[in-house]
Amino acid sequence: MAADVDVAIIIVTYRSAHLTVACLRSIEAQLDSPAMRIRAIVVDNASGDFETVNAAIRDNGWSDWAMCLLAPKNGGFAYGNNLGMEVARSTGPVTYFYLLNPDTELRAGAVGILVRFLESRPDVGIAGGSFENRDGSDWPMAFRFPSLMSECLAGLQIGPLSRLFASSVVPREMTKEIQPTDWICGAAMMVRASVVSAVGGLDENYFLYFEETDFCRRALQAGFPTWYVPESRVMHILGQSTNVTGVEEGRRRLPSYWFESRRRYFAVTFGLRKAMMIDGMAILSLSLGLIKQAAMRKKGVPLLLRDLLAHSVLRRCNRLIPPPKCPLTRH
Repeated sequence: MAADVDVAIIIVTYRSAHLTVACLRSIEAQLDSPAMRIRAIVVDNASGDFETVNAAIRDNGWSDWAMCLLAPKNGGFAYGNNLGMEVARSTGPVTYFYLLNPDTELRAGAVGILVRFLESRPDVGIAGGSFENRDGSDWPMAFRFPSLMSECLAGLQIGPLSRLFASSVVPREMTKEIQPTDWICGAAMMVRASVVSAVGGLDENYFLYFEETDFCRRALQAGFPTWYVPESRVMHILGQSTNVTGVEEGRRRLPSYWFESRRRYFAVTFGLRKAMMIDGMAILSLSLGLIKQAAMRKKGVPLLLRDLLAHSVLRRCNRLIPPPKCPLTRH
């Protein structure tokens, strides 16, 4: 590993101050590598976390490697990460950005493992490791890009059909091998700084969800693939920082910004005409899937069909898609 490797860790917090402090404490244990320099930039998305996190940084003696910024607004996950990356780049050299959720804690060597992999593979632009749940159980997941087929399979929820077309199912349960994948969870994603210079940051039109999917897609189009490096392990309390996907919470109604992000992803990726076709098939598949659920007396995500219809590009009022907003490119 080159001695001049600089890693800027970006943590965006929103009412997650105590989780953020625990995350910083896990980063502190990664600082002893002489082959790389690590610093952390916490961005409080105008949530009231600033004073608590700033005090923790001061009181724990972390000020030489960590800082906290107060964002002027809650612009979402992409906005907060872009702000943190811009500040990191303006205050020192950056070789890699490491985007971390506040509800994560790094396990031993997590940063160094990803850095060593990326240093050995200059052709790879993005890397992420495996996750474990709070109870220590494995969550070894990466993902395929969403498509027309994946939307149909997700709506129908027919096990044999999903197994038959497994290569189109978005979630991938990964093996213990290092391997390429379409995209990785944005809760712990290391990005080569040159990728950000080439394709820009995260698209700030996504408030939450689909922004890392879109980013990995744009990076791949520019020749920067994403790889899964399972030896790098991160504990992630699923859904704790977003209040949407927590396994403890059971099935709950999805927020409107999830559907807005989904709509944007398909419209930007495939164009409006194909996005309309995807929505039509997704609605039909979900309708059939809900009939099956009712017959089996099973419960799914509340009001999913109604919300999907309300946010679909099949409605004329939903067809205005703003252009990408991805700052940080080199000028």
